[in-house]
Amino acid sequence: MTPSACQPIVRAHSRPVSHLSIALLALLCLPSLAQPVAAATQQAARGKVVFETICVNCHSLDANRAGPALRNVVGRPAGKAPDYFYSEALESATHVWDRAKLKAWLTDPEKVVPGQEMKFHLDKERDRDDVVAYLASLSRRSASAVVSHPVSQPTQGK
Repeated sequence: MTPSACQPIVRAHSRPVSHLSIALLALLCLPSLAQPVAAATQQAARGKVVFETICVNCHSLDANRAGPALRNVVGRPAGKAPDYFYSEALESATHVWDRAKLKAWLTDPEKVVPGQEMKFHLDKERDRDDVVAYLASLSRRSASAVVSHPVSQPTQGK
């Protein structure tokens, strides 16, 4: 015998729960499930504004300027953007840019890579978070999956 939509299918706390109750509960939960996505989208939108107001003085998404192009920076080995001339300090850096490392960089670049040449930082934590969210949204990789780790150094072959 198969239960109809009105027959109980699950017993919780001695009260029957119908298919309709489960569907209503799911509908009530959907807005709360969408909130993190909406918040991340808003954060990236604010980050785009900060980027286009401040960061574009030295950076572009797709062209090297005074600073390297920043599209796909999340997941990129530090000091390795194509066709960009880096300081010796950044060129010898061994980390991969992830969200945490970018936030630290935008807080105090010298602390992340001593001897680097970027003499700018973002004062407001929210601006740093928003810019990183924006740059992560432009990454080919899943920004949350990128973990900071040393870059393998090329070895001299035979």
